[in-house]
Amino acid sequence: MKIFSAQQMRMADEATITGEKITSLELMERAATQIFALIHSKLQGSSIPIHVFCGIGNNGGDGLVVSRLLVEYGYNVKTYIVNFSDNRSKDFLSNYDRLKEIAKEWPIQLKSEDDFPEIHVQDMVVDAIFGIGLNRPLVPWVVGLIKHINAARCFTLSIDLPSGLYADKAPDDPKGVIFADVTVTFQLPKLVFFLPQTGSYTRDLEIVDIGLDRNFLQQQNGIGQLISKNDIIPLYRSRHKYSHKGTYGHCLIVGGSYGKIGSVVLATKAALRTGAGLATAYVPECGYEILQSAVPEAMVITDDDDELAEISLDFVPSAVGIGIGLGTHEKTIKTFGEFLKANTSPLVIDADGINILAKKPEFLEDIPENVILTPHPKELERLIGKWKDDFDKIKKTKTFSSQYNCIVVIKGANSIVIYKDQMYVNNTGNPGMATAGSGDVLTGILTGLLSQGYDPLKAAIFGVYLHGSAGDIAAHNTGFEAVMASDIIAKIGSAFLELFRVPKREEKKENEH
Repeated sequence: MKIFSAQQMRMADEATITGEKITSLELMERAATQIFALIHSKLQGSSIPIHVFCGIGNNGGDGLVVSRLLVEYGYNVKTYIVNFSDNRSKDFLSNYDRLKEIAKEWPIQLKSEDDFPEIHVQDMVVDAIFGIGLNRPLVPWVVGLIKHINAARCFTLSIDLPSGLYADKAPDDPKGVIFADVTVTFQLPKLVFFLPQTGSYTRDLEIVDIGLDRNFLQQQNGIGQLISKNDIIPLYRSRHKYSHKGTYGHCLIVGGSYGKIGSVVLATKAALRTGAGLATAYVPECGYEILQSAVPEAMVITDDDDELAEISLDFVPSAVGIGIGLGTHEKTIKTFGEFLKANTSPLVIDADGINILAKKPEFLEDIPENVILTPHPKELERLIGKWKDDFDKIKKTKTFSSQYNCIVVIKGANSIVIYKDQMYVNNTGNPGMATAGSGDVLTGILTGLLSQGYDPLKAAIFGVYLHGSAGDIAAHNTGFEAVMASDIIAKIGSAFLELFRVPKREEKKENEH
């Protein structure tokens, strides 16, 4: 599913209005009716007090339509106009008049903190103060209103975007943003829902189809892509009946140092679980017995040191994953640099491999095209420098990716795959995966996919999705706190099967036909 910018969403509205020969007021009615339908389906006529806070732009216009429909269906509604400016949009004014015509009580005007209403925890708030168009800091009393709403701790639904959030930068005041239990956004997701600094303001996200112009949506390149199962299934490469282990490549996992051999065990197991035909672990001598015991399916080559001092191979691997547990000893750095110059195989670099690149930026000139880098936030910062917010982080990562023709996986709650100007936001994974070794498993998965001949960008997108899906299945069985990296490996097979599982409701429909 495409992710659009605020400007692209406005253009989609205009294309729909022009193409369907409708007014912006009619499009607003269509969108807000979807919001009402969602609320009505949940409340089913409940008498709980509903507070609808409307700004004075088009987001406020949406709120006024919702208020009017709730009133028409007999709900207990109070509507508030947040008067932060003297300017009102034309559609807001039209819907304000329509609400006044049917409401027993006219909307209550808010102009300062003295006007704030009492809100109880058992009430419901509909937040329609600002939408995707917010482009300036909020006046102080409106920030106070947002904090007042949050302090009530009642169920809150935001329309399009939680008020106080910008579409393209972090909020001015982290506490001056609505914390929404549900945000109902129109047609396509927005990037703010998937970034660490802004995603936490929405607990659940609902995307409603308001019938925006299909041709426009298809022809426009979004600012990114939200990756779901439907995007992943076409990437999957099925196995042929007469294939053998050589068909699926011989991958190499390079890493480990004294006390950090477990990372290589995890990555090697993950590569095999993902489908690599053969796997060799290249580790310091201290890791030999551990690897041979823990991963009997893998072959092991060792250096005669507790740190890697050389990488000498008698075969050409189909893919290489390097860096996990490697350490940054001077002799290891030298060996890593020599390896980069000699390597011709598809490559994944993680952990200390990335730290070495940050220490020795001249090594970046020797990384192969389409190498996959998988940094956690601190490792990414060492590569690209500090950023002012998550949007700046993405911008800097795109610049880095373009400069070195590499693929960067920004690991996090919604891991993001960056390749030059392209951005793919993953939609699997959970907080239970914030655990030691989870990143090593991802390195193994990516290396295993490359070993089987997957294109590097497709491998990165598929691998991140598979990693998150396996983590979701593991968490479903154990709960978030009990997930360990080895649990994620154990569920990789289930994650493959999940790609082709038909939901029970759809299965029932097929059987009826």
